[in-house]
Amino acid sequence: MTVADLSTLLVWGAATALTIAFLAYTLALARHAEISSRRAAAQPATVAAGVGGGSASGAVPDDEDDLPSSGGSKASGIARSTTLLGALLLIAGIAARGVAAGRSPTANMYEFTLVGVLTALVVLVLVQRRRFIPFVGVVVLGISVLALAVALLVFFVQADAVQPALQSYWLVLHVGVAIIATGVFTVAFAAAALQVLKDSRTSGRSHLEAPWRRFDGVRRSLHRWRVTGPAWAWLRTVPSPRALEAQSFRLNAVGFVLWTFALVGGSIWAEHAWGRYWGWDPKEVGTFVAWVVYAAYLHARTTRGWSGRRAAYFVFVGYACVIANFTVVNLVPSGLHSYSGL
Repeated sequence: MTVADLSTLLVWGAATALTIAFLAYTLALARHAEISSRRAAAQPATVAAGVGGGSASGAVPDDEDDLPSSGGSKASGIARSTTLLGALLLIAGIAARGVAAGRSPTANMYEFTLVGVLTALVVLVLVQRRRFIPFVGVVVLGISVLALAVALLVFFVQADAVQPALQSYWLVLHVGVAIIATGVFTVAFAAAALQVLKDSRTSGRSHLEAPWRRFDGVRRSLHRWRVTGPAWAWLRTVPSPRALEAQSFRLNAVGFVLWTFALVGGSIWAEHAWGRYWGWDPKEVGTFVAWVVYAAYLHARTTRGWSGRRAAYFVFVGYACVIANFTVVNLVPSGLHSYSGL
């Protein structure tokens, strides 16, 4: 077995471990939902008994900070351990890939995906140390497993040397920083998605509450699954929308700084390699568009007072631009940055 084959085997092992972690996070989320539904059903009776008896000491708290976290459950323990195992296997696979290729493993879409997933996992582990939030793990692990599957089945190329234009220390600085930024943006996206769900439940906003005219029977059958209904009672156990928004903002601010460095560093590298700082190459345009969206988000959030759902929608658009810049821009148009290797 060659080092390149070992690298591929390790990545498959990482994908398997992360799939188990994804399932464990899903079970932990289901457990949250079950416990929260029981408490929501028991709360009216408990409160009524407290009122009738002149004491409300048995009331079930409605604030998420008063609800215990299930971070110590068996499913959450499996989720944490298998996520860590998957990250370690991925580190080993990336290192073996670099040894096999004789360079930094960041030169094509396959390698970009591996390092990007690793960054998202590291950020997830750090975020979950403070408070175990299954939904964030489900989103990040779901994206990670899907990304590794696409990388192994679609983006995979043999480990080899790169073209002369990429034989530079900027391959580590420019591309490496862009990969790290993408991983940070992934976790920030998951936090923003949870923020919108939590805000919808807290404010009682649900499209299923309004009549659907001809499809009102369908609405009634789906009533249980509205975000304000019992199926989403687990949202009571997550931090407040403001706390989730703050977490997403901090991560996006870090990602934006890294993305800015990648943009500026890419311009410097372009001048060294091609004799110009900017040439409106599709990749350059895509990177700049994503930068503009995140810059607008940070500006609106800090100076214009935009917050809540409007800020979260900015995050969704920015992350969509980052993913499109990595996939569509790399695969569809041709340009100087067509380094997918496919």
